Amino acid sequence: MLTAREDPVRVALLAAGEVGLGVVRRLSVSGDPPCCLVTDVRDPLGADIRDVLRESCELVLTSDDLRTDAGAQRLAQARPDLLVMAWWPYILPGRLLEAAPLGCLNFHPSLLPHGRGKHPNFWALVEGTPFGVTIHHATADVDAGPVAFQRELPVGWTDTGGSLHRRAREAILELFSDSWPRIRVGDIPRTEQPAAGHRTHLEAELEPASRIDLDASYTGRDLLNLLRARTFPPHPGAWFEDDGVRYEARVTIKPRSPETPGPAPTSSAPGRREGPAR
Repeated sequence: MLTAREDPVRVALLAAGEVGLGVVRRLSVSGDPPCCLVTDVRDPLGADIRDVLRESCELVLTSDDLRTDAGAQRLAQARPDLLVMAWWPYILPGRLLEAAPLGCLNFHPSLLPHGRGKHPNFWALVEGTPFGVTIHHATADVDAGPVAFQRELPVGWTDTGGSLHRRAREAILELFSDSWPRIRVGDIPRTEQPAAGHRTHLEAELEPASRIDLDASYTGRDLLNLLRARTFPPHPGAWFEDDGVRYEARVTIKPRSPETPGPAPTSSAPGRREGPAR
């Protein structure tokens, strides 16, 4: 853990999407605006994010600026103590990760070390692993840096890939708000993640893993978990092919009404396999 300081840290904030907008609004209200704000030129909410802090930031840059030597130099000249990536969609190169003495914090929508990489909301349901949100120290290894703050979220049978994504957005903002009093004075924990035993999922894995093989055998639990993991409109659902035609499938799960008797509940957790997950 780093030693706390009395004066607030100078933060360079890289913010995108609804989470990034929520963070800049919270910092604006707190009276601790970042010394530098970076927005994504491809983000539909980029202008809204800039408007919140434009008058209080010393420097405003874009994602395109950071791809140039001149932009990286301007960021360094702002003398940030800490970089914070709030739902930032890009991996930072090493020269930027090392631009601040306190390093760089990243928001990730999983309970690290579970769910490293892309689409953790999907993999949490398919693999039956714990789910949550994490603020961690960014390193050259994607989502593998030490954990600073995290919060587990319960997962039930009515959850889908879409609901986990929405809940993660809300929870990461709450986690940041609760952690900000410590972050602002440099009191940032560092809990190392396990060096082995947890995969980092790639974008290219999603579609093959979403295929339903009509000739394969599935447990009811595994098939329902796959269907609900890809239930995230308007994004594509799980899929299968028959006679050369591709079909999509989603599922809705809700509790049986009290007046309709059902089977006794089992002892296993919702959506969770007995024994180790694959």
